[in-house]
Amino acid sequence: MDFFERIDLADLRLFTTIVRRQSFKSAAIELGMTPSAASHAMRRLETRLGAKLLNRTSRAVAPTDLGVELSSRLIEGFDVIGAALHSLRAPGAARFGELRINAFADAAHLLIAPALPEFALQCPDVRITVVVEDRPIDIVAEGYDAGFRYGHTVPEDMVALALTGPQRWVVAASPTYLRERGTPNTIAELAQHTCIQLLLGDNSAFRWELSDGAENIRLRVPGSITINDTATTIAVAKAGLGLAYLLEARIADEISNDTLKVVLADHASPGEPFHVYYDSRRHGHPGLRSLVNIIRQQNGLTRLFDEHGAVAHL
Repeated sequence: MDFFERIDLADLRLFTTIVRRQSFKSAAIELGMTPSAASHAMRRLETRLGAKLLNRTSRAVAPTDLGVELSSRLIEGFDVIGAALHSLRAPGAARFGELRINAFADAAHLLIAPALPEFALQCPDVRITVVVEDRPIDIVAEGYDAGFRYGHTVPEDMVALALTGPQRWVVAASPTYLRERGTPNTIAELAQHTCIQLLLGDNSAFRWELSDGAENIRLRVPGSITINDTATTIAVAKAGLGLAYLLEARIADEISNDTLKVVLADHASPGEPFHVYYDSRRHGHPGLRSLVNIIRQQNGLTRLFDEHGAVAHL
């Protein structure tokens, strides 16, 4: 019997899931099995390979050096298998496995949520998990297939693909606030207003960036309310508690129904497009390629991947 035939493919998938989850219990729940069955499967795999893959303690599980190398190569192999199944287009050929995405809140709201209905139709067999958070993370170390961020925040060693055109950042306020406090007509007049402060995902304060002719300027603005969440910032601005600095696309509905009004429109700041990014050492997940195409098309851009998963446009 060939060596590979003695290795259960399901055991290999379980192993990579345990490495990603760093927990037998979490991996077992994800794959629909009991922790004891997962533990037994790993002992069987290590016995057949004749090598220790995981270091276990009462509180944690971590791969050995050999386990790290094997996991990395297996993930690449599963991606290749997924691409092969996708290109086959045979009845019942599923797009392989789970797709795990980490996205900051604005990207999840503007890009992922609108794309999910079509994604579910195109990729019914893909289990997709979207974790929404604004803190900077290492998507590889934390077990994600891809991240959604602005282009300038993507690590240099990652493959980064644009999902939208350039964005615009604006200052907005409720009609109630503007009636009571007046409308600022110059950047300097912001010093006389109440402004909602922004807290970035790394807990650093954000200076508003506004366009002043040929260049952007960064400035501190006055205000006693600090928020690190866009949805809460919008709600507070609509309640008339201050001027807010927001992504224009994020408040399109509020602008349309006049619950928020853009001020200092001539000083709106140009921003980076949204990007998806993933490890440059791995093939893109087939389901991720479908999601990228859907999002790009919904945002007025051409498809990036052809039906075989090859790059059609850059």
